[in-house]
Amino acid sequence: MRQLVMTLLVALLVIGCAHAYAGEAQPLAKDEATEKRLIAISSELRCLVCQNESLAGSHAELANDLRREIRTLISDGKSDDEIMEFMVSRYGDFVRYRPPLKGTTLLLWFGPGLLFVVGLAALVRYLRRRDQAIKDSPLSAAERRQADALLHDQDSRQGRS
Repeated sequence: MRQLVMTLLVALLVIGCAHAYAGEAQPLAKDEATEKRLIAISSELRCLVCQNESLAGSHAELANDLRREIRTLISDGKSDDEIMEFMVSRYGDFVRYRPPLKGTTLLLWFGPGLLFVVGLAALVRYLRRRDQAIKDSPLSAAERRQADALLHDQDSRQGRS
């Protein structure tokens, strides 16, 4: 057990040191305005490989290719909306962190809330039924004696009488 703890501590130390030596990524665009637009656009897009990370923060090879494509579109004079439309037409609404509200994305928008409400209703129903079942079936005389014996035994262990 002690060796496992030491191994985990060494692993955490190595990871921490590696993180300390990691440097800032250098911008690939020569123009700072282009890089700011790239970051603004790519932060609104989902990495198709990682799926829970923005395109701006992902280190996947596909994310690098998509950022390069966005830089090219920016240098071609495309607006942010045109670039976003290009990405959606190519990869679908899933590529956006905030997909538009339409018929095909209703489940994305309202699914989690609906699931929460259904789960909460099921929990309340279960608890009410359980409470009613407890009230409907009181302890029998034998069960009451057993409970009293257990409680008396617990009191005597704690020094009470």
